[in-house]
Amino acid sequence: MSFDDLLAANAEFGATFTDGYFDGIAKAGVALVTCMDSRIEPLRMLGLRLGDAKILRSPGGRVSAEVLTGCVLSVQLLQVNRIMIVPHTRCAMASGTDADIRRKIAEKTGEDTSWISFGANTDQMGRLREAVDMVSRHPLIRGEAEVGGFMYDVDTGLLRQIM
Repeated sequence: MSFDDLLAANAEFGATFTDGYFDGIAKAGVALVTCMDSRIEPLRMLGLRLGDAKILRSPGGRVSAEVLTGCVLSVQLLQVNRIMIVPHTRCAMASGTDADIRRKIAEKTGEDTSWISFGANTDQMGRLREAVDMVSRHPLIRGEAEVGGFMYDVDTGLLRQIM
């Protein structure tokens, strides 16, 4: 495999790029935690532009230790005062368990992945409640940023606030 097509597209992008040379502050004061799913365009779905928000992506939109660290840094250093946690409909990480994922990978590769925590969980709403609670109660976020839980519908493009 080659990256030539992507480098060529980047050269075209760079030829007309005019959005450089500004700071890394979240101009709209927003941090968005969402899934790595390619059906999600984080800025576009919120009517935001480059530089407006901090985007933290993980499988299933899970708030891992690294994502939580990103939220803290966003609030403390990058002028974020709103954090949106946004899983989505038809997410593979909500369609089964880690055991299911391990089995699929083993069938494909023959490899044992028991040492990896994928974070799959069919209780998407329960996980969202836990994530909002964890982030909003963090001592470096509590009182400094509003935290909300949302669901993004990959088929309609609409967000629904859950909490």
